[in-house]
Amino acid sequence: MKKVIVACGSGVATSQTVASKVTRLLKERNLDDIKVEVVDLKSVDSHIKSSAAYIAITKIEKQYSIPVINGIAFLTGINMEAELQKIIDACK
Repeated sequence: MKKVIVACGSGVATSQTVASKVTRLLKERNLDDIKVEVVDLKSVDSHIKSSAAYIAITKIEKQYSIPVINGIAFLTGINMEAELQKIIDACK
């Protein structure tokens, strides 16, 4: 099972919304082997090594060793399919 992490500033409302939407979109595509997990922003670094991608809701100031996905796309719907494809590609 591949893991994708989601984090926003507080780790509560926005990240939960994005995680639910991404999980639903993956399930619609029969990609049940990808787990979407909400983490606290302060915990991102400790989850990076065990994750295939990071869905960021806030602006990212540093580089990560895994793909960083634009989480705002899942809130607005703008470029959502392209960002979803990045998640799928990262989990292959």
